[in-house]
Amino acid sequence: MKRIITSLLTTLGLTTACGQANYENADVKAFAELIEASNVVVLDVRTADEYAEGHIEGAINIDQGTDDFMQKVKATLSTDKTIAVYCRSGRRSANAAGKLADAGYKCVNLKGGITAWSACGLKIVSHAEHAQMPVSTEPYEVDVFKTKSGKTVKLHALMHSCIRIEFDAIEIQIDPVGKMGNRTIDYAAMPKADYIFVTHEHGDHYDAAAIKQLMGTNTQLVMNRRCADMYGSGLALANGQHATLGDITIEAVPAYNITEGRTQFHPKDRDNGYILTLDGLRIYIAGDTEDIPEMAAIKDIDIAFLPCNQPYTMTPEQLVRAAKAIKPKVLFPYHYGQTNVSTIPSALKGEGIEVRIRHYE
Repeated sequence: MKRIITSLLTTLGLTTACGQANYENADVKAFAELIEASNVVVLDVRTADEYAEGHIEGAINIDQGTDDFMQKVKATLSTDKTIAVYCRSGRRSANAAGKLADAGYKCVNLKGGITAWSACGLKIVSHAEHAQMPVSTEPYEVDVFKTKSGKTVKLHALMHSCIRIEFDAIEIQIDPVGKMGNRTIDYAAMPKADYIFVTHEHGDHYDAAAIKQLMGTNTQLVMNRRCADMYGSGLALANGQHATLGDITIEAVPAYNITEGRTQFHPKDRDNGYILTLDGLRIYIAGDTEDIPEMAAIKDIDIAFLPCNQPYTMTPEQLVRAAKAIKPKVLFPYHYGQTNVSTIPSALKGEGIEVRIRHYE
């Protein structure tokens, strides 16, 4: 594949960037042909606001203007892929391409940026139907969506399987865990939760101390049966059960392993995934699972969180199959540990699924 891409770069007349010998520049035609290759990852290095307004389909967004740009790149992108990088006009992406190339990545920069791309009439995608405007705030990345009636939903990428959701002033916490390795979450600094959802009892999903920190007078706790028994309280939902709590509708769905030699990690009928419906916005949080047959029945999902850490959950190939079955509008790979998830956007190119890779490792 490297030989094929090198040949393609030569054939399309890509030129070495002026003053830079470590990455290539491509015009729109060459760039468009290049990104069709399976070994190419498209990287948008503009701000999250610019990305939300419109971007090249399948592109990953990492803002080159942030202090931790290269840290995010190394956590997200593999050096065995060619990185096709762009910005608005080509200047920021040239700067980013130089940094990437210095770090060992093979890079191609789009001359003229997305402005030139648009001028040639090539496709740009957005998700204006939800009016989402992803932004990056410290210390956690945040993605912002609008529900059908215009209410705000903010998704905070905390770590691993830990997700904070703000919905129209309602606080929701998913699988809160205070410490994993050398990483910590200060739940004491966050508002008390209105709802806490726990998928299963493993220590990277269930943390009684974190739950207690988040519990307020009216907090409602939803768990699988094993966790409810361990904690001593909470609404226990089994696979297939539904509940309506205030403005939120919840469905507990199956989450389990199916590959021989893995079924002991997450046995069938024990753990939960959850589908939360917030004013019509449907969010699927898969929990720890493989691409199980029941996913074929999960429909009309706006946002999906799918795990990708082999051998405990899904391989990237399984995640791609699951995404194609579910067809969410926006996909967040999460819980991915050391698994390389950079191939997922290109594997789902053309499926109508926007892949957003956040730091849920």
